Amino acid sequence: MLDDELASLLPIFIDETRERIEHLASALADLDADPKALTVVKRELHTVKGAARMMQFATLAELCHGAEDVLLLRGIEARPILQRVCDRLMELVDRVAATNEAPARQDDLMTELAAASVPTSAASAAVPEPVAEGVNQSPLPGAEGAEPAAVSRGHEVGDLRISPEALDALAERSTQVRLTALGLGRVVDRLRELGTLAEDGVREPQPAQVLAVLATMLRRAAGDLESGERQLARAGEDQLDTLLAVQLQPLRTHFQRFARHARELGRELGKDVAIELEGGATRLDRRVVRDLEDALLHLVRNAVDHGLESTEARRAAGKPPQGQVRLSARTRGARVEMRVEDDGRGVDAVAVRARAVALRLLDKSAADAMSEGDLQQLLFLPGFSTSSSVSQVSGRGIGLDIVAAAVARLGGEVRVESKLGAGTAIVLEVPLARRGERVFLLRVGRLQLALPAAVVRTVSVASADPHASENAARGGRVSVRIGDRLVSCVSLAAQFGQSEPQRPMVIEAQILNHTFAVTVDAIEGEEEVLMRAVPAAASSRLLEGLALLAAGHPVGVLSPVALAQHEGGVQLLPVLRVAPPPPRVHVLLVDDSRVTREMERRLLEDAGFVVAAASDGEEALRALGERHFDCVVTDIEMPGMDGFRLTRELRALPQFANLPVVVVSTRDRPEDRLQGMQAGADAYLTKQSLNGGELIEQVRRLAGR
Repeated sequence: MLDDELASLLPIFIDETRERIEHLASALADLDADPKALTVVKRELHTVKGAARMMQFATLAELCHGAEDVLLLRGIEARPILQRVCDRLMELVDRVAATNEAPARQDDLMTELAAASVPTSAASAAVPEPVAEGVNQSPLPGAEGAEPAAVSRGHEVGDLRISPEALDALAERSTQVRLTALGLGRVVDRLRELGTLAEDGVREPQPAQVLAVLATMLRRAAGDLESGERQLARAGEDQLDTLLAVQLQPLRTHFQRFARHARELGRELGKDVAIELEGGATRLDRRVVRDLEDALLHLVRNAVDHGLESTEARRAAGKPPQGQVRLSARTRGARVEMRVEDDGRGVDAVAVRARAVALRLLDKSAADAMSEGDLQQLLFLPGFSTSSSVSQVSGRGIGLDIVAAAVARLGGEVRVESKLGAGTAIVLEVPLARRGERVFLLRVGRLQLALPAAVVRTVSVASADPHASENAARGGRVSVRIGDRLVSCVSLAAQFGQSEPQRPMVIEAQILNHTFAVTVDAIEGEEEVLMRAVPAAASSRLLEGLALLAAGHPVGVLSPVALAQHEGGVQLLPVLRVAPPPPRVHVLLVDDSRVTREMERRLLEDAGFVVAAASDGEEALRALGERHFDCVVTDIEMPGMDGFRLTRELRALPQFANLPVVVVSTRDRPEDRLQGMQAGADAYLTKQSLNGGELIEQVRRLAGR
């Protein structure tokens, strides 16, 4: 185990070393094209070696020293073994981060390095200059050559790097949003006052004059609200842009991890694999990358295992024995295109066509009429595989449908580009950043559902019943006629246990080159939403998430992939009703005793209430001015403003005149209870005989729940 001083430095060492190994990997990939890359490789190996020695990680230092020896002797010819050293260093650093322990000696790789560092006459003729042994680049603060993390690289939170400028912008705009919201709160207070004036004006002898004044004041309040709403929307948009800019991270680290995995898999399978990376500086929302990580890993594994032929097969086909896998990325407007390519056997269109007919996805005439491009898209269907063998890596007929579903959930597209004998490319195109997703709100009986707007093509009203005569010929699917085409259709009313509409609306949609339709009662508008996972209790194959609408209630978001693959004539799912949950009670708890406050807070939160705490009456009034509460639970004896005065202050303000107040105190004399009632409290409980159930019931009753 590390001593305390070294243990305190470990997080700094881990962060810096990971970054330097990433630089090392990038420089190794650029050795042929960039003359400066060799210098970068030398510098990073030397720096990691010095830092590892300082931290007493002898294994890491030995690997770097051995790599330096090989580099000194072989130059850029040493790239293959240096790449293995780079991969191993990253593995060991990850292990150190997980265990806080020094890694064991790597005898296998050290033996390789020792053999590669034996000089030959040819190699000795062109020996590069040795790396000068100077001051070690250590992670110690102030060490020569060390980078100040907060200045050069920004603050780091996990794998998210945030510049100080971005943090300043976020703080400034957050303040702006809060101030604007407080300004709108004052307008709301004015509207409540106007409501009181209107009530009083009814009793005036000339109410028309009161109404005229009210109309003027209401127009002014509406203008203030409109102005505040615009400011808030503008500030929110600026804040979102800043946050999205922070979320955009280079793909380099992810590409290098996939490349390392591909090389390891190639060694396991006995294949000589070269990995080419391009566009590592391309930036993509880290949440998008996270959601695509498993899909990309599967594509890389599939390229090595299923795409590339064996060395013998490549030689027999006249190809170089070393297979090539290429990962690339580029920005295309508001989207990013990523490609996973191999120069292997390619997709056999004949085999795909035969498999589609065998699985009864297509009849023979339809399959024969399909282009190679359309046939290749069938590879994304669940269970579709042309592999004749099963391995631990691929060939089980799963995987590409998962890739398609992951891309579709992000509002992206995926396609195959392949030529038999020349290789395959899987192309993913996804949004650059993950903003809110636009959805169509659908009415299906008593339910409200949502469908991603990106997949919708046309909307029409059904002119006839579904063509039952077509069912048998189309494998049990129900179809509707749209123009001169028959389109596979899903009745959402049938799937969710609702009554069929008399004249349904038909929505035609397309995803992954698959066209489908759904029937609904009505389309209720379009809205931008944030998606959330479906709770396990309400899981359904036809739903891919839940979204919270601006009105405050959730709706189920339909999965376009599931709808495109759904057998419309078969009842596959249980009835699912997505109903908005009852709103939670918000309680302001006021007590100067931290222990009492904490105990009562836990009691109320266990009952399902949302609880905010204040330590005295002044703090409580500030909280009430900033947030809405359904009930106040307050002590009496507090410094400054006591509970009685707080209650009287609330009753004197029109906006809080009817806010329920529960007094909980140690004072249990009858005159104390009377004083509490006279101040305006709705209930008075004593702490000596406090029953948790009684307090919860009082709050629930007074808050109208």
